[in-house]
Amino acid sequence: MDLPLSGIKVIDFTGVQSGPACTQMMAWYGAEVIKVERPGVGDVTRNQLRDIPELDALYFTMLNSNKRSLELNTKTPEGKAIMEQLIREADVLVENFHPGAMDHMGFTWEHLQKLNPRLIFGSVKGFNDDSPYADIKAYENVAQCAGGAASTTGFWDGPPTISAAALGDSNTGMHLLIGLLTALIGREKTGRGQRVTISMQDSVLNLCRVKLRDQQRLEKVGYLEEYPQYPNGSFTDVVPRGGNAGGGGQPGWILKCKGWETDQNAYIYFTIQEQNWAATCDAIGKPQWKDDPNYVTAKARQSRLFDIFAEIEKTLAEKSKFEAVEYLRKFDVPCAPVLTMKEIAGDASLRSSGTIVEVEQKKRGKYLTVGSPIKFSGFTPAIKGAPLLGEHNEEILTELGYSAQQIAHLREAKVI
Repeated sequence: MDLPLSGIKVIDFTGVQSGPACTQMMAWYGAEVIKVERPGVGDVTRNQLRDIPELDALYFTMLNSNKRSLELNTKTPEGKAIMEQLIREADVLVENFHPGAMDHMGFTWEHLQKLNPRLIFGSVKGFNDDSPYADIKAYENVAQCAGGAASTTGFWDGPPTISAAALGDSNTGMHLLIGLLTALIGREKTGRGQRVTISMQDSVLNLCRVKLRDQQRLEKVGYLEEYPQYPNGSFTDVVPRGGNAGGGGQPGWILKCKGWETDQNAYIYFTIQEQNWAATCDAIGKPQWKDDPNYVTAKARQSRLFDIFAEIEKTLAEKSKFEAVEYLRKFDVPCAPVLTMKEIAGDASLRSSGTIVEVEQKKRGKYLTVGSPIKFSGFTPAIKGAPLLGEHNEEILTELGYSAQQIAHLREAKVI
């Protein structure tokens, strides 16, 4: 079958992570994605954090698979003309330049609409237009701080903490993808395109909605009963950092397993489910706790959670993290090992599901990258290597009607 986005043409005028993450998924699902890059330079991630000198970095290859690359100097009249021709034929244009950059290039939203009234224009910024920080360039950690994630991450006796998950970058790209697909469906009804904007701050906050929930609860009652600070600690007027607490109705914590003294990842996450308390008691050898008034309800257990976790660790002391999970799953306990990136890279199940794939890259050879996290019954995306800089210059320009002589002129004039 044709892939769902077959026939959709996307101009990828983005760099680094947020925009490329969005357009890469569109390419996976069948869209024709043309990555427009500066001649001789390209996306800055091509040479960031290189593991092999002179080759495109993994930072680039893992965010730009299944695309074609066109070098284009849009500051030249010829380059701008080519860009306008691409826009006339495109369904989607995505950019994540600093605020005002597209306008300065002459590609205002009004001009884009004149070129192509059906165009969907996707734009990523650090902050939305109403923000007092709207003119600030944003990066991953800037967005995590401004979106509320950092202030609520980490331990209460330490500073705010940044997550390793790309909440500001890739997460924003996923949100943008939702917006672009929604706009494409809307175009089927109206015949017209529209502008889709997303800010990194807004995207981070969208994932932190439960903390906004907690802020309002805290203001009403003065405490948050599911946080470790309750009932023996104290609360201020802002949502605190909760360490590794579950953060909801199911208390949980990171627990030591065999080898934790020398292996900093010899841990599991253990969740105490209200409906599964009896089985949990059996799992940790404390059947008497099933009916003990000090433990029988979640409220009674709250002040004793760390004593309970200590008892669980005794049960796990001679079990590796994998053995611990195998043991606990028999009692229907929600848990998981703390997996390292090395363990994930070698995980057979993640490979068989296509979540991690091995692809061939020109010059580099084989490398691992992420595959589609979304699984479809009708198709499986084929993940291909990322393009070399300008790899498809001649191919794309020929499709636009340029002759070999014209292409040679563009190259000599450093338009491509």
